[in-house]
Amino acid sequence: MEKQEIIVKATEVLAPFETENVVKFVKELSFTTVMGNPWMLGILVIVFFFAVIRRSKFVLLFLFTLLTLMALVHYTLPAGRELTVGALLPFAGGCLGVGAVLIYFIFIKTE
Repeated sequence: MEKQEIIVKATEVLAPFETENVVKFVKELSFTTVMGNPWMLGILVIVFFFAVIRRSKFVLLFLFTLLTLMALVHYTLPAGRELTVGALLPFAGGCLGVGAVLIYFIFIKTE
């Protein structure tokens, strides 16, 4: 294969992971979608049990961050409309809140 063919093939494979496609996937994601997809549900359950059994603070914080950012994207960013400052402020505030929680549990709180 030539270098150009490899680049085209890689572009086609990585296209679903573009930011626009990921945001669209998260916005369309709902509780019924997760419950209806056994792969997603299985992965979440395995990661959750690993975090609880091993008492892994970092895995639990990762799950918290992932679920919170999914909720922020779903409820604060506009669907199909132009992105305005009014719509971006709740998202930015939520991200700052998530960052504050992460900083507290990772750096400040000791066991």
